[in-house]
Amino acid sequence: MLSALIWLPVIGAAIIGFFPGEVPAARIRKAAIAISSLILLWTLFLFTRFDLSAPGMQMSEFFTWIPTLGLNYRLGVDGLSLPLVALTNLLTLVVVFSSDSRSITSIPLKRPRLFYALVLTISAGMAGALLAQNLLLFFLFYEIELIPFYLLIVIWGSEKREYAAIKFLIYTAVSGILILAAFLALNWLTGASSFDYTDIQTQGLSQRTQLILLTLMLVGFGIKIPLVPLHTWLPDAYVESSASTAILLGGVLAKLGTYGLVRFCLGLFPETWSLVTPGLSILAAVCVLYGAMAAIAQKDIKRMVAYSSIGHMGYVLLGTAALTPLAMVGAVSQMISHGLILALLFYLVGVIEEKVGTRDLDVLNGLLNPIRGLPLTSALLILAGMASAGIPGMAGFVAEFLVFQGSYSAFPLPTLLCIAGTALTAVYFVILLNRTCFGKLSNYTAYYPKVTLLEQAPALVLTALIIWLGVQPTWLVRWSETTTTAIVAATPLSESRRIALQPVLKVSELKAPAIVSVNP
Repeated sequence: MLSALIWLPVIGAAIIGFFPGEVPAARIRKAAIAISSLILLWTLFLFTRFDLSAPGMQMSEFFTWIPTLGLNYRLGVDGLSLPLVALTNLLTLVVVFSSDSRSITSIPLKRPRLFYALVLTISAGMAGALLAQNLLLFFLFYEIELIPFYLLIVIWGSEKREYAAIKFLIYTAVSGILILAAFLALNWLTGASSFDYTDIQTQGLSQRTQLILLTLMLVGFGIKIPLVPLHTWLPDAYVESSASTAILLGGVLAKLGTYGLVRFCLGLFPETWSLVTPGLSILAAVCVLYGAMAAIAQKDIKRMVAYSSIGHMGYVLLGTAALTPLAMVGAVSQMISHGLILALLFYLVGVIEEKVGTRDLDVLNGLLNPIRGLPLTSALLILAGMASAGIPGMAGFVAEFLVFQGSYSAFPLPTLLCIAGTALTAVYFVILLNRTCFGKLSNYTAYYPKVTLLEQAPALVLTALIIWLGVQPTWLVRWSETTTTAIVAATPLSESRRIALQPVLKVSELKAPAIVSVNP
């Protein structure tokens, strides 16, 4: 059942890329949409087979691959990986659907066969990495993402795409080297018979050795997230990419870093993790404040959204550092809500750039004009900004509230600084919306091309999901609550601290009115 999530997109990419003869671009797009839809439907089917009460791996698959290397084909899914797989496949469908001449990429789409094959390959690699229960298998899927993203940036990017692609390639290559070094050292030092996750037991290693290996993983996954000061590849890669590629970079690839943070850094080093959490909480506050202040200083709305991503990923780091049940489930919820909101923002920015021809805040004005502007796009942009700023009733608020509620008892000062970061988030989105949507269009400005309902369909779907998950938060948290609670319970803490870190309320009892009422 899990292998289908990997091999369906691989087979689809092979068919699209190597089908003989000349095939019209429209037919290629329809085939890619059909394959992406099938993958998403299969993912939704897995939700119906998922046992919410089981904290461990489900639907496991295994066969011996290369025993001399300790490489086994072992797959499994739990409450941490299943929501991220669903997010990946949803955004893959959004990108495939929107990547035609009527939407947010170049007109017409260059080399459509290669484009759709690369997007499906990324979907397969992400699914493989999120489902892999063998460290070496995870690394293989982790590295598969590198070349497709490089090609997406360098072929379909903007003016400085070569520079951004090379920078992305170097950073992510270093990330992979550090993670592979840590995995190899783990296998050698522990004497494990394979790289299977369950075979790696770090308890016998000295604390110093564990700290060194944990640091290697933190830096490796920190580049992918990215965390300050490992973030310098992000603004260039996001801005120079097409809107479709930016959706995959921010909504999909970055989650591979936060997933690795929880699955491998915390999961393999539970004792040592508690030693570095004070520093990580401070780093989280730095990421949130830096991302917000850098976004305020931008004139390019796409670069502003890119820097906002750095701050919002800081909330995930804060939740994993706090290591309380509420904070952990909030961290996973933040991964999902951030992916949806960031995808919506990049999509709308792409629409504005295509229809208006600029992303400059000093030029954009009055797009909410109902006759000559882009009224529906502007309205959705306002909703996306509100969601990113954590307005109650939307998925962003639910995730951030859970993180703050769960982390305050552990790290009050970093939590308060992160809460201040949400205020700064509101500041730069007010700046963006005020200059972009409001005001009066110049009489010399021509009528902008209309955005069709078909073009707006992906944005409408993402908006509906963001609002629905904000109104019904249990649909967001119920899938990961059991798994994250088990992760926290497996981490050794003193009894006094464990009592202090107990959640004030149960996540499973959250209802929409209660969520909204805590912040009048």
